[in-house]
Amino acid sequence: MRLGVKLIDIGKRGVLLNRADARSIGVLDGDRVQILNDVQGVSVAAFVDTTTTLIPLGIIGVYQKTNERLAVSEGETVEVRDADRPLSLDIIKKKMNGGKFSKEETYTIISDIVRDDLSPAEMMAYITASYVNSLDLDEVEHLTRAMVETGERLTFHTHPIVDKHSIGGVPGNKISFLVVPIIAASGLKIPKTSSRAITGAGGTADLMEVIAPVEFSASEVQQMTMKVGGCIVWGGATNIAPADDRIIIQEYPLRIDAPGQMVASVMAKKLAVGADLVVIDIPVGRNTKVPSLQEGRRLARDFIEIGDRLGIKVECALTYGESPVGRAIGPNLEIKEALQILEGGGEPHSLIQKSTSIAGIALEMAGKAPRGNGEKMAKDVLTSGKALAKMREIIAVQGGNPNVRSDEIVPGSHEFVVKAQSDGYVIDFNNRSLISLARTAGAPQDRGAGILLHAKKGTRVNVGEPIFTIYAERAWRLQKAIEEGRRLMPVLVEGMLLDRVPAEMRWG
Repeated sequence: MRLGVKLIDIGKRGVLLNRADARSIGVLDGDRVQILNDVQGVSVAAFVDTTTTLIPLGIIGVYQKTNERLAVSEGETVEVRDADRPLSLDIIKKKMNGGKFSKEETYTIISDIVRDDLSPAEMMAYITASYVNSLDLDEVEHLTRAMVETGERLTFHTHPIVDKHSIGGVPGNKISFLVVPIIAASGLKIPKTSSRAITGAGGTADLMEVIAPVEFSASEVQQMTMKVGGCIVWGGATNIAPADDRIIIQEYPLRIDAPGQMVASVMAKKLAVGADLVVIDIPVGRNTKVPSLQEGRRLARDFIEIGDRLGIKVECALTYGESPVGRAIGPNLEIKEALQILEGGGEPHSLIQKSTSIAGIALEMAGKAPRGNGEKMAKDVLTSGKALAKMREIIAVQGGNPNVRSDEIVPGSHEFVVKAQSDGYVIDFNNRSLISLARTAGAPQDRGAGILLHAKKGTRVNVGEPIFTIYAERAWRLQKAIEEGRRLMPVLVEGMLLDRVPAEMRWG
């Protein structure tokens, strides 16, 4: 059927058909049609939405993402036919029934994801099938390689190339802002591609964007790394392992982060940037992604095994994950805290110790320090001011102000101080609740939103003393966060009232 084109400014892939035209073609909502642009010789498959009023008979509404490939103009005519289901759907169904993905099948699925040939529901079916019927190491390797092969890669002619990654789950884990400049200042190269927050209060890319742009092409990332030794950029802008970001977005609603998918996600990015040596930070503890040391060691073995298969040397650090790293949670607060340490501050110890430990492992792997001396070397680089100087170079090469100071970065103007209700010790943090509270306050979209902890685990507090402050850029968000904090109770002080039984007031 030939239909006239109406361009629709909707930023997704698909088309809108009059329901009568859709019946004539033989498709329903959610089916696919094949569209042929005769002038350009381009054929594109697109998902179908239907309407009885928005599009008249004889017209096809073409969404923005679809037209990026179709390249038609308003008023042109195109040939529209029903399209076959992609082979990926049969492969996904095989996994649902307990089967195993082959290398070729994995590549087919990932290619369809990168081309946006699978709908969000179909991608979710793939993710769920891989979650319920866990990927074995062969499947993880296939997935890792497929994600790399369907995107761009960096190629360096000097080695080793170093990288680090934290699997997340701990609020305030801003160690990249110390680790990257320490490693680069030691004469190594570290092209750090990072994520934006999906479930957290601020991904590394969200934090870096406070002080410098983070969206660059793969070639720009390579050039910046060659020039100053390192960078901290958003991986989603580079087309490096592009399927990974698409998968992560679909995982978010159900908070799915299956171990096999996680390992492939991390290692694909490391392989794509040309890393030779990688340190993986695996936080362990309640309310983290890895609740026990046993599970942490199992995950570490998987990372190391996949690294061996890819030709990447991997070491894993199992770190304490039951408390936030440092005192700050949220973009502005975390960057301020990291810069304070680079500028010579000696607090908080947890952030300094974790950062220098991770950087020290990398320095030992690269031969820059004897085994057991890496952490000391990392601390020396930090305290000497070399890491600060290197961080300023990284900020400058990414287009930021290299002279930015920590005291210039301020939190949101609306704040509420949560005080101890009784004398005692801070006995527990709930990381998930702290993250939820910071997000309710507006983080990471509102850069000034977040939480600043005044007391860490084990600290003695008296009634009325501050435990933490909630910051927000908007008054209504602060009020909502206060209400959320009362419900979640993210910090417990010895002797605090935990619950009331019965919860309802009774009369009579």
